[in-house]
Parts: sequence; structure tokens; C-alpha cells
Amino acid sequence: MANSIILSYITFIYFFSFLFYFLRMVMGKEILGRAATWITIFGLAGHTFAIILRWIESYQLDAGHAPFSNLYESLIFFAWTIVFFQLLIERKSGNRSIGAFITPLAFLAMAYASLSPGISSRIEPLIPALKSNWLIAHVVTCFLGYAAFAIAFSLSLMYLLQKLDESKSKTLFSRLTPSRSVLDDMSYQMVIIGFLMLTIGIITGAVWAHTAWGTYWSWDPKETWSLITWLVYAALLHSRMVRGWRGKRLALFSIIGFFCVLFTYFGVNYLPGLHSYATS
Repeated sequence: MANSIILSYITFIYFFSFLFYFLRMVMGKEILGRAATWITIFGLAGHTFAIILRWIESYQLDAGHAPFSNLYESLIFFAWTIVFFQLLIERKSGNRSIGAFITPLAFLAMAYASLSPGISSRIEPLIPALKSNWLIAHVVTCFLGYAAFAIAFSLSLMYLLQKLDESKSKTLFSRLTPSRSVLDDMSYQMVIIGFLMLTIGIITGAVWAHTAWGTYWSWDPKETWSLITWLVYAALLHSRMVRGWRGKRLALFSIIGFFCVLFTYFGVNYLPGLHSYATS
């Protein structure tokens, strides 16, 4: 299918985007950063076109559904949301160092979707439970949340690398910008966005489950781990707002939270449950 071929090329475009961002960080040449930004924009445009094309092709094959129904499609959309957020942050902050830590996540998601032998890129008809308008609302909000948490993870990693390097000079990480205080605030803002999106995703998922299976909550493995992830980030926000946590402790908390996201996303897909279709 044409969309899969385009997406395969987009995978390598994101790799070159990361490479240019990394070289810009190492060499300090802004022309490399500008090239990285334009490569990323080009990749996101092609990525968007491929998702729309896949949506159109699904109707041509009489499957007729939004391209968010299985693990392959969700990985593709996850990568899209990561790059979208990264470009927004880069534009808002005027800082390109961030791209060296965020674009690898998009590249790895795309590469895993394209190269993993256990993931099929075929467009297949939806099972009856997925034939609902709630599909788009639930998946889009959840993955906007996951992407925001991924960005917060990258910013927290940058913070810790700067923290480790604060006693040294003229090393790779000493060139990282923005400052740790800015990274701390940006990470916190992304966690807020992610938490709100995940909350909406859980609510829409519960409403969808009620229409499909007659119950709002069934303690399915993915439902359970989504709740655990939500509680972890709720504790992070509580620690910041009530206890005044900042800096290293909050960065480590954000990294732990993202590992919960990864387990919720990948780990529980292979356990028996209502979400086991996601591996097909």
C-alpha cells in the first residue's frame, strides 16, 4: 500500500532530522539546526499526508475507518503527535537543542511499527466493538497525552544531563539549552497537558466501553495500567503544587511516569483482555 511505503521513508527522514539536531548540538552551527527544523517539517507534512492517504485507502478497501485501530496505526499516530509537539515547543522556545532528544522517540516509534515482524501494516475491517465514533475521540486524546508525557520525559532527561554536567566545562552537555529552570517549567507544563488529555481519554474510553460492552469499567489490563499511569502523574502534579517539588526529584518522577506509559502502551497489549485486538 502506498501509505506504508511513504511511512517507511518518513522513518528515515526522522532519523536524518535527529542526526542534524545532534550535529547542531555538538558543533554549535545554527545552519545545521535550521536544516534539522526544515527536515522535521517536511517529515511531518509527509507523515500527515500518509495518514490521510491510509484513511482514504481504508474506504477504498471497504474497511472504512480512521487509521487508529491497531498497534501499527497507533504507533504511526504516536510518532506524529510527538513531532507535532516538538515543533510547537521549538517555535515557542526558539530552542533547537530539544529536537536532539525528542526526534529519536518519533524515529524509534516509526521504526518499530515498520520493522517489527509481529506488527502488520495491512488495513483490515474493524471488529464490531470498534465501530464507534468514540474510537477517534478516545485514541486521539490518549495519544496526545502519551506524546505530551514523552516530551516531558525528554525534557527531564535534558535536565538531569545538565545537572550531572554542572561541575564540568566545555563538554557536550554543557552546551545544552535552555536552562534547567526553563526545562523544569516546560516539563511540568507538558505533564499538565498530558494529564488532562489522558483524563479525557479514560473518560471517553469508559463511555465507549459502556456502549460496546455494557459496562464503564471492567479492570481490563490496559484499563488498570491506564489508571496506574494516571495516578502516578496525579502524584507528580500533587508533589509540585502542594509539596513544592522541583528539579531533580520531579525529573526522576517524570521519567518513572513515562516508563508506566510505555508499559501501558506496549506491555499489556499482549495480555488477554478487551484491548488484545491492538496487537493485530
